[in-house]
Formats: sequence, structure tokens, C-alpha cells
Amino acid sequence: MSKKLKTVYFENLGCAKNQVDAEVMAHRLEKAGMRIAEDADNADLIIVNTCGFIESAREESVNTFFELRNQYPQAKIVVAGCLSQRYADELEKELTEADAIFGNRDLNQITQLVDTLENKAESNEDLQTLVRLTPDYPDPDSEDDTRNRLFNYPGSAYLKISEGCNHRCGYCAIPLIRGSLRSRPERAVIAEARRLVSEGIKEINIVAQDLAAYGYDFDGRSHFAHLLKALDAVEGDFAIRMLYIHPDWMTDEIIATIKDCRKVMHYFDIPFQHASAHLLRPMKRTGDQDSYAELVEKIRQAMPDSVIRTTIMLGFPGDCEQDFEIVHNFIKRCRFTWMGSFIYSLEEDTPAFEMTSEEEHKALCKQAARWQKKLEATQQKITSQALHTFIGRTLRVLIEEVMEDGTMAIGRIYAQAPEVDGLTVVNGTSMQAGQLYNCTVVRVNGIDLEAVKID
Repeated sequence: MSKKLKTVYFENLGCAKNQVDAEVMAHRLEKAGMRIAEDADNADLIIVNTCGFIESAREESVNTFFELRNQYPQAKIVVAGCLSQRYADELEKELTEADAIFGNRDLNQITQLVDTLENKAESNEDLQTLVRLTPDYPDPDSEDDTRNRLFNYPGSAYLKISEGCNHRCGYCAIPLIRGSLRSRPERAVIAEARRLVSEGIKEINIVAQDLAAYGYDFDGRSHFAHLLKALDAVEGDFAIRMLYIHPDWMTDEIIATIKDCRKVMHYFDIPFQHASAHLLRPMKRTGDQDSYAELVEKIRQAMPDSVIRTTIMLGFPGDCEQDFEIVHNFIKRCRFTWMGSFIYSLEEDTPAFEMTSEEEHKALCKQAARWQKKLEATQQKITSQALHTFIGRTLRVLIEEVMEDGTMAIGRIYAQAPEVDGLTVVNGTSMQAGQLYNCTVVRVNGIDLEAVKID
């Protein structure tokens, strides 16, 4: 029998949904008696929770694994997450330096995998079974969905309301990795929200591939508005942030519900991806520059303080100068507070994969890189102007970190989502990480805000 594995370190890559998976695995292993290490130096088991969404993310995942493998040759290292789920066969054959490959279809099996590693009884057949188990959620009435260890800054947590996706966008590999839409029962979501609030969480970030699709797998219609009302009714001093809503599924009912809810932040993360119908149709999207601009205007008319973030994809098969001008004008027209852009990744087994050749894709990527610089230069000016509108406003700031001398802290206002947007630097004393404070914004520093705490 091999050495007993006592401590585990998680190297988490990818999106917030991936982070929730890591937190679930951490909870399972803690219940099994393992200790969660704060760094890899003190771990005898390392779990690399990978991303497999696009090529650059896959490269980062593999490079991270080899860096850890070289640095910690004595540790057991498991390659887990989306990359493992999507490319299990290839990794088992080619990534022989890994001690195990573990997908994300049934995270409960992580303890079984650790037992297998400890007993040196693993086989390719066993690991294949672990990778391909049918997706499942713990019994919503049990305590098994508890996450005792959150890999967030203090006071903030992600809450996943569904898994998988039915949209089948032309460019997206997520359904290949995470399967079809499977919404959690509302009672399980509400119970977890109450538990998080009781533990001092001030910001609940609800996440899914598309929040608006929540419940569609129940009876063929969205239950997201109803879920928002139920979350808003949870007692406690906290706020709800929505991360990712498909623009084609953003209904008048959802907008009206958000307006009426007291705890739901007026922060909208809507990945439009593009504005040219020429590209949106093969992406399997129904909108265009006018209908999407009308949606933005509708949100702002209902809630004038709304902050809207979007994502734009460049270099999709067939993208041309005319398409770029359409999306460039769309950005100037809608004036999003935040915008991220990325270049299309050629993903096998997706509908768009057959639309172009590798040579054409590489040539278009070079052009897309030039478009991206121009688009981001435009957005930089728009973001700066949007941030200046916060000067003089008094807002609640969730503190993430307090400096050593205690006279300054770093946090976020409602307009700043974790990891992706700017931060707010707060001048003041007697602040604690994970707590909310009223602060007056006094200036803009790049993409960050500076504020003064009101005593």
C-alpha cells in the first residue's frame, strides 16, 4: 500500500463554474479527512482543475500541469476539470506524467479516485469509468452540497444554479464538456443561498452557462425570474450578482423582475459575441445590431444605473471588414461599461468547425488581432467615461483586502464583478475584509476607482 494522502492543493483554472467544482471537490476530500493546503509546497496531492474551452486555455492547463510536475516530482498530481472531461482518451494516452485523469461529470467520485491512488490499484478502465459517470447533483435535502472552503476573496461566493447548456451555439464546446442543461431544484439553490448568508457572505454571484435558461429542462420554460424573486426574499444583508445571461433569452419579465428586486445588483453580463447578423446566424443566435441595441436601451430605461458588460468574438468563420465595422459601431452605440474581446478558437466537433480550414482560420486570426486592438482602444475610452460618472457617488464597497498599515483597502462596488473588472481603492481605517462599507468615489485611476470611507 502506498503512502496515505493527507493534504491536497487545488490549482484552479478557468471560469467561476470551474471554481465551484473545485470547492465541491475540496469539501468532499475534507469530509474524507484530508486537509486543504494553501500552497503546493505543503501538499502531497495536487489537483489541477483545468479549462478546456478554447485552445489558449488548454495550453495554459497543460503548461500549468508540467510546471507543477517538475516542481513537485514526489507529489501525486491529478489532472481534473473540463480538459480531462473533453479529452480523456488523449490525456490517458499522452499525459503519462499525470497520476490520474478525472473529469467533472460526477465530482462525488473524487474520494474514490484518491482511495484508488493510495492503494495503487488504478487502471485505465477504472479511470475511464470515473471520467464518464453520469452527471448528478447531491440530494438537495442533504448537507452534501455544502462548500466549507470557498476559493474567493472574503465575503463573496459563487452559487451555481444549473449545469450544462442546450443552446448549442455554433462555436461552443461547452455542451461537449458539461452536457445538456440540468437545473438544480429551486429548494437546493435557496438552501445554499441561506447557508452562504448565514456564514457571512455579502455577495452571492449566481452562475450558469445561461442564467435565463434556468428551469427550461423542468417544463420547457424559463424559471429564472421566479428564482430571482425567491433569492431576493432570503433574509440577510447581502446582494446578488448575475453572471452570464444569453441575450436571446433576456425577456421583459426578467428585466421587470430585476427592477423590482431589492437585492439584485443592476449589473448585467450579456455576452453578445457580435452584432452582425451575417455572423450571428451561423453562431445560432437570433439577434442583430438593432435588436441587441434595443435590448441594451430597454435595460437602461428600466434601470438607469445599470452597468452592462459584454464579450465580443472576432475572427469567426466568414468574418470580414464589413462585419467588424458593424460590431465596432455597435460598441460605440451601446457604450458598455465593460467589454472583453477574444479571437475565435477553432473547436473540433462544433458546427463552426466545418465552416473553415485551418489555413483560413490562421489567416483570419491575424486580421482579427488587428481588429481587436482597434476595438479595445475604442472601449477603453468608453469605459473611462463610464467610470467618471461614479465620481461623487456614495456606494457600498465590499472589501477584499486591507493593507498592512490599516489605512487603505481594496474592494469592489456593484459595477465591478470579481476578477474581470477594475477594483476600488478605499482610503480609511477600521475596515475588515469581507465587510461592506459606505464610501464616496473621488477619482478614476485607469480602470480602477478611488474612494473614501464614510465613518
